[in-house]
Formats: sequence, C-alpha cells, structure tokens
Amino acid sequence: MNRLGDQTSPYLLQHSDNPVDWWPWGSQALAEARRVGKPILLSVGYAACHWCHVMAHESFEDAATAAVMNELFVNIKVDREERPDVDQIYMQALHMLGEQGGWPLTMFLTPEAEPIWGGTYFPKTAQFGRPAFVSVLKEVARLVREEPVRIAHNRNALLQNLRATVAASPDASFGGQWLGEVGSALKRAFDPVSGGLKGAPKFPNPMLLEFLWRWSQAQGDAEAEALFQFSLEQMARGGIHDHLGGGFARYSVDDRWLVPHFEKMLYDNAQLLPLFALAASQTGHTIFKEAAEGIVSWLEREMHMPGGAFAASLDADSEGEEGKAYVWTEPEIDAILGSDAALFKAVYGVTPGGNWESHTILNRQNDFVPDPRQMTKLEGLRERVLDYRNRRPQPARDDKILADWNGLVIVGLVRAGLLLDRPDWVETAQGAYRFINESMVRDGLLGHSWRDGRLLFPGFATDHAALMLAALTLYEATGGARYLDDAVRWRTALKDRYADESGLLFLVADSADDLVVRPRPTMDEATPNANGLYAEALARLAALAPFEGAGEELSMLAGHAKVAPLNHASILNGLDFHIHGAAIVVAGSEREALLAVARSVPYPNRTIMELRDVHALAAGHPVRAQSERAGRGSAFICRGQACSLPISDPVVLVELLSPSSDKTN
Repeated sequence: MNRLGDQTSPYLLQHSDNPVDWWPWGSQALAEARRVGKPILLSVGYAACHWCHVMAHESFEDAATAAVMNELFVNIKVDREERPDVDQIYMQALHMLGEQGGWPLTMFLTPEAEPIWGGTYFPKTAQFGRPAFVSVLKEVARLVREEPVRIAHNRNALLQNLRATVAASPDASFGGQWLGEVGSALKRAFDPVSGGLKGAPKFPNPMLLEFLWRWSQAQGDAEAEALFQFSLEQMARGGIHDHLGGGFARYSVDDRWLVPHFEKMLYDNAQLLPLFALAASQTGHTIFKEAAEGIVSWLEREMHMPGGAFAASLDADSEGEEGKAYVWTEPEIDAILGSDAALFKAVYGVTPGGNWESHTILNRQNDFVPDPRQMTKLEGLRERVLDYRNRRPQPARDDKILADWNGLVIVGLVRAGLLLDRPDWVETAQGAYRFINESMVRDGLLGHSWRDGRLLFPGFATDHAALMLAALTLYEATGGARYLDDAVRWRTALKDRYADESGLLFLVADSADDLVVRPRPTMDEATPNANGLYAEALARLAALAPFEGAGEELSMLAGHAKVAPLNHASILNGLDFHIHGAAIVVAGSEREALLAVARSVPYPNRTIMELRDVHALAAGHPVRAQSERAGRGSAFICRGQACSLPISDPVVLVELLSPSSDKTN
C-alpha cells in the first residue's frame, strides 16, 4: 500500500500513485521495518530534481520494478527539503562510501535505519557505467541475507564515523591575517575567463562570492573586486539567467554559464539578489541592476504565495522534458516577433542551429551591444516572447513554504531594497516575515515547512538562524524594536534547544527521536550552514547589543572553519563582519538624513541601530555614556568597544564610512 497520499510535500505527492509501497519517513515506517525484519530502501529527492523524475519514470512507476522493491524492502520516500536532517545523515554516509553524492539519493539501511550501502541514480537497465536498478536491489538483498558479517562491517564503520564527535579547538587567533590568507586562496580558485570557480559544472556559490568581495574591500584588492563583478556579469549574460522572466537556474552544466540545469530554486535567487544589488550600487552598471530587478520580478510573479511568503522551487521539466518551457527555435521567434525578430535574435543569440540540442538557450554572451533606442525596444520584445512562453505548459511549482529559505529571501530583499532605493522590496520582505511569525511558530519555536495549513514542527537550527538574521536585517532597515526582540528570541531558542556544550549547533532540536544520529554539520551546501548563519547573526547582534560570550562562540566557530575554510564560507563571512564591521548608531529627533546615509552603506560591513530611546541600549554599549550628546541628530560609528564622537553632518558621515576610513575617535 502506498502511504504518500496524505502528505503535504509536492515531491511525495508526485509518488503517491506509484505501485511502490512507499512509506513517509517516521516512527511508523521504522517500526514496520523492525516488525517484518526487512532492510530499508531509502529514496531521497526533491520536486525540482530532474534525475529524480527520470528514476521515478523508469523504475518507481514500473510495476515489475516496484514488485521487487515491495518484496525485498520496506520502501521510504523522503523530500530532502522537508527533512534535511535525514538527507544530511545518509548523504554523509554515502560520502564515507567514496561516492560523490547527489540526488536522487538511494540508500540501503538495516531495519534499525543504520546505513549499509548506497548510491544516487540507478538506471532501469545497465548504462552510464551503472548497474540496472533491479540487479542492485537483488544483490543488496542477497548480501543482507547471505553475508551478514560483511553487512555488519559496513554498518559499524559508517555508524562509527557518523557518531564521531566533531572536534575542533576554539581559535582565539582568528583575525584579518588568517582571513586574508583564505581570501588569497579563494581569489586563485576563481576563473579569470568565465568567472565563478574554475571548471564545470558551474554553481553560483554566492557565499564564496560574498567572501571574495569582503576580502577585496579589507585588502584594497581591485583585482579581486573586479573578479567579483566579472563573475556576476558572466552569470547575468549566460543562459543560467532567465532573460525573459528573471531569476537564475540552479547551475550550468558547462564551464561558461550557458546551459543551465533548469530548475529554479528560491534559495539561489535569495542569495544572489543582494550580491547583484551590491554590484549595481558600486558600479552603476545596468546589467547588475536589471538582474536584481529580474529576480524580484520572478519572485513576485511566480513564487509569491497567499499570505506573503514564497514557494520553494520551479521544476526543471515540463511535458516530461528538461528545459522545454525555456528554449526556442529560430522559426518560433520569427513567428512571434515578425519584422522585429532580427534585433531580438542578434541580442540573445538565436541561431538556425541553436546552441543546445537544436534549440537556443537565450543568452547575451555575444559581442552585440544594443544602443539606447534598441534597449528600449527590447523591453517590449521580451514581454511579447515571455507572454508566448507563459502560454506553454509550465514547470510544476513546489509551493511549500520553508522557513529557512524564506529567511534568506527576506534578508536578500531588504539588503537589495536599501541599496537600490526600493522600499517596496522591504515591504515585501516584511510581509513574508509576518507570515512566518504568525503561521509557523509554536511554543516559542519555528516550524520548518508549511503547506495547506499543515506545519512540519519543530523546525531546524537553520530555520531559527535564518530568521534571526532576517529579523536583524529588518531591524537595520526599519528600526522596529520587535525585530530586535525576535532576534534575541531566536538566539535563545538556538542556545536552549539546538546547541551543544560548546555552542555548536545541532541541525535538529533536542526532542528529535527518529534518527540514528543527531547531525551537527558545519559545512555549507547550496545554502549556508546553520552555524554559518548563526555566526553572522551573532556578530551583528553583538554589535548592536553587546553581551558576554559572543567572542567565545565566534572563536569556536572559527576553529571549525579553519579545518576547510572554503567549505565554511558563511562562517568566514560572519567572522569578517566581527572583525571589520561597524555598528552605526543614529539618535536624535532629526535623524532621517543620517539614517539614509547609514542604510546606503553596503550591508556586508555595517549594521544599524536607530536609537529612539537611550534605554534601548545595552548597559555596556559604548554609545550609552555619550548618547546625551546626540543633540537633534547624530550618528556614532562603533567598531568593537570604540565609538566615534557624535557626527551630525551627513556628508562627514559618508566620508567616515568610506572603505578607506577607520576613524572612530
């Protein structure tokens, strides 16, 4: 019996009609495996995953394959976006087996959910150097039955590694020199020809891009800053960028950003948005501003849910083919645009033979530079082609609302909104935050996933850390004290329910009871790790409201990051803010001009407190003693425990906040 029909996850519902006797992950499925004494086949994927769909069509929808699965295994299907804890554990086990990893994740477990072996995509018939899926099923079942000693050896080795204590000494010496060395190594890893990290496939890696920018500013390295901008420009020109509808695909399969893996994820666009706004604010180049505006246009048009929050993703496939909704032939463009087609084709690289499987992926990688009149005309042409595209069958949308991903969107919208003077983007972010705060909180904790009125609870450390950072970002933009209160609330939840004795965050709360281990990851994936999000949020909160222990917690995180720095970019970004960031405190009855200056400063190295009441300052805050000198309007620039004298002239504030300035006295 397939038991997925009552689930809320769109990914699980995609499999609810399979002839496989699927169970959702949970105590009932695990109890059934123990009762019948069968090994578990665990299949993990997500709704926008192309190869997940391929394996589903080939094997899970096939009655003969399903019969073998049902006979030999208890079959459990997991949406990795709903249960990142389950995915984290068994993906780590797969890596320990020497596999690269990816999705679909196919793992074989004992009836006690202990991993014994696994892989990713298995074809229905042997190909791509991979055995046929049914052959794999039968061989694993045979090994479990006939070679229990071998199975026990695998199980014990994997469990020992999974349960190993994450050991890292606090690093009291972390500072600009160490971060400078890491930044230099990162700069060498970037591709001077196409931008981004060298090689293929090419992922956006927004956390590494942010660290590259931070390092360029700290070191005064114009080459690194240019490489940051060049990488974003190449993405914006490439086929990974949706030139009609806005937003960016997950990654490109080639080394020059042309051919995307077509799924569009909320988290990628959330993280890229403020980076494009940062580049636009510093250079004035329209390509960056248009990319940022396109992301927001896509978010509002296709991802905005009733209530104000945002859906998770758009599928890579439509009508059973990857990318079908997004690619073009020359005759199609000619038919849509008629006599105007020549300009559109010249700008977006449409050719008779195409650039991908006889079709064209729109891009701006050629040398054609439209003049201003042509640029104006192109706006209307894009609208006409997009209108035609919208009448095609569209990729499916995964409309579950994830707290952590929405936290990233809130941060992105606010930071981009301030840099590009778009207060409407800040208002949109406030609406998303309001939905999460009103619909996804119970008993002082966040839930993780909401859909159709049903909440997956409790949430993960990533949810609380992302919302902590989102609340601080909204506080910086609006001065609303409730946001600062919320940030303190989420920090308290993290310390009470998710942290170990050193302060390192487990992914799951202390009430988790259906896992063989309690995962405590520190490395980033496509999204920032919980500990990385916490590092930046902690550093920003400490700058606004100094408290004991912040330095020790950041030192502990630095110790973990030092093991493999470039895999911990989000922690590095938090550490960099702790070292180089400034807290700008603005007080007085006539403070609006000073606030506008403060909020226009690039977000990576500043946080802002709008001081409406001196008593809102923590007792130990260095501004408190001189706040009576604020007069009708003054700003104070604080770095560490040193603050400037009051600054009443916005022009002077601009000068003192310039990257070359480090004046606090």
